[in-house]
Amino acid sequence: QVELVESGGGLVQTGGSLRLSCAASGRNFANYALGWFRQAPGKERTFLGTINRFNGPIRVSDSVKGRFSISRPAANMVFLQMNSLTPEDTAVYYCAADRSVITSTASYWGQGTQVSVSS
Repeated sequence: QVELVESGGGLVQTGGSLRLSCAASGRNFANYALGWFRQAPGKERTFLGTINRFNGPIRVSDSVKGRFSISRPAANMVFLQMNSLTPEDTAVYYCAADRSVITSTASYWGQGTQVSVSS
């Protein structure tokens, strides 16, 4: 049974940083893409970035490039480093996994972790 568990969310002030973690279990994720999305209240879930397979290419959304970065220290773990946070970054952040490219219809999702940025 595949399970994705996010952690690291919380409340931070404007300009602060957070690092989110996602631990995947239930199979060998070495050839899986792992990625991050977020969903703000009343808005659609949006793509943030992905790493296609362990040690594979990294893609980060232009909307957060320069502030957010993704790393994958192990085949079954992915980090999202978020810097220079603003209230507009307040959202639930989700980890996703898929055998191929990560999209909004990814096969596996975590339960989400709340990130709140105060002004």
